[in-house]
Formats: sequence, structure tokens, C-alpha cells
Amino acid sequence: MTLAQLHSFVLVARLGSVKAAAAQLDVTEAAVSVAVAALRKELGDELFMRSGRGIALTQGGHRLAALASEILGLAEQARRSVQAEQSRVVRVAATNVVAEHIGPLIDAFSARDPSLAIAVEQAPGDAFAELLENRRADIALGPAPAALTAIAAVPFLRCRLIIVAAPGHPLASERDIAPAALAGEHWLIGPPDLDPTTGTGRFLAGHGLAPSSASAYSSGSAAIAAAAAGEGVLLALAHSVVDEVRRRALVRLDVHGTPSVEMWHASTLGLGRALPAALSMQRFATTPEATHAISSGRTGKVSARVRPAVHVTLWRSVAAEIDAGMR
Repeated sequence: MTLAQLHSFVLVARLGSVKAAAAQLDVTEAAVSVAVAALRKELGDELFMRSGRGIALTQGGHRLAALASEILGLAEQARRSVQAEQSRVVRVAATNVVAEHIGPLIDAFSARDPSLAIAVEQAPGDAFAELLENRRADIALGPAPAALTAIAAVPFLRCRLIIVAAPGHPLASERDIAPAALAGEHWLIGPPDLDPTTGTGRFLAGHGLAPSSASAYSSGSAAIAAAAAGEGVLLALAHSVVDEVRRRALVRLDVHGTPSVEMWHASTLGLGRALPAALSMQRFATTPEATHAISSGRTGKVSARVRPAVHVTLWRSVAAEIDAGMR
């Protein structure tokens, strides 16, 4: 039994076909079939059978898939541990929205250990568990992964989401607007298009809204600029649009059920399984210093004299200022 054989089998189990596994490995289908056949012979189990257009794992196949993923992850961890002197890298998985806002947090954390490199990969929230379990990410920032006991998810930021538009929008002066009234609006969506694990996707799904007109942008900043230009409505993080609301480039629409709350989590494999640097970043993400770095947009180390209560006040003051602008 080799790591290459286990890797082939894990991909077949995850992707549902030999063809898809071969494409990801950039080898022939025959090579994947030979690897799986060797495992079948050694273990005395078919491992999987064809079912319709896909495959169905046997009981032995399910057990092997779980153990093989762990083995491959440990092998990757061993490789990285041996190479630690040459390269110290923490791989961060984050949703597109979170990735756009965690730069100050990353800078503040990196300032503590300049020899540590941080690599951020954008990924949908529903992929976090797999990325962590397979050691393709050391820490995930965004929604909490599916309830798996092997993953430790710690909340680190409570965000308020509001709907904004240009001051001349027809609903700008209305109060307690029903979400249904937005059904015909042109929605401006930052990356990704409509990830169900992020704010806009959840809001639209929760209110049964399926916008017939929408524009997706490569960044939240581009979507904010489009909203200020009067191109549509946008569900945005309150702290990301506070400057535009202050100068009346944008106004908050008083939509029933908003502001809504989105909780960001820092998730790792937990003590004993995660890289020490990933656990350190997880702990740092929950500190007032990290909260202040993100909410203020400042990079680098924040004064250690700032107390937690001050950060709560700062966070609330942004939301209160936006709310006050509606009166």
C-alpha cells in the first residue's frame, strides 16, 4: 500500500469517478484504475461499486476513505515538519469576502514573527472542513465548518450587514421596508457570485428572494463603488461602508430584518493536530488587537494599551453612526 495509491482512491471517493480523479492528478484513467485495483487486491474489498453515473463506497471503502485522508494529511504534515527550517508557511483558507478584509489582521499577526510566511487561499465556506482535514489548509477564516468534532471553530468577529444604495434610490426615505419589496431590485454582488455560506446568499435565500437582475464584481470595493454610482442595492459589511455613509455617497435602506449579523470563525484541527503557528493565529484572531486591526483598517501592531471594552465601543460606534444617519 503506497501513498500514491491512497491518494488515487481518496480522489475517486471524493470526486465520484475515476475520470475526475485522473484529471485532478493529471494522469491517465488507467493509472488510477491500476492504483485502486492494487488496493482492492491487498485489502480484499471492492472498496466501491458503480451506481448510476457515479460510485457507491462499500463499508470497507468508507472506512478506508476516512483513514486514507488522515494518513495523507499526516504525511503532508510530516513533510512540512521536516522542511520547517527551510520554509515556515501557514496556509489560510478564507471566503472571498473575509479574504478582502483580513489583510490588517494578517499584517498584525505577521509582525510578531517576521520569519513566518502567510499564504491565503480563497475558498467557499462549505469546503473548509475538507481543506482542513486533508491538511491543504492550516486554518480557515469565515463561517464555521460543518459540525465535525475533529475541527475546533472559534468565533472571532461579529459583523453587521446592512443594505445600502445611492441617496437618490426610491426607497431611501422609506421605513421598515419589507424584504419582498427588493425582489425587483438590481443586486450588486461582490465575490463570490452567491455563496450560500456568506451574507448575501443567506439573506436572499432566507427571504425567498431570487433576483432576476444582478451584477457580480471582483471585489467588495468595486461593488460599493457601483452602489454609490446608483447601479443597484448592495448588502455590505457595515464597517466597510461607514465612510461612504458619512459623506452621503451611500444611504442605508431600512429593510426589515437588517442589520443582520454574520459571525466569522477561525477554525483549525485543534490541539495536537494543528500546526502550532495555526493555533497561535487562531488565538490571535480572538484578541482585541485583531478586532481593532480589521474594524479600523489599520495594518501592523496595534497598541497593547487598548482594552477590550474600547474595541466593543469602537465597533458599536460605527453601527450607531450609520443608524443615526437614517433619522
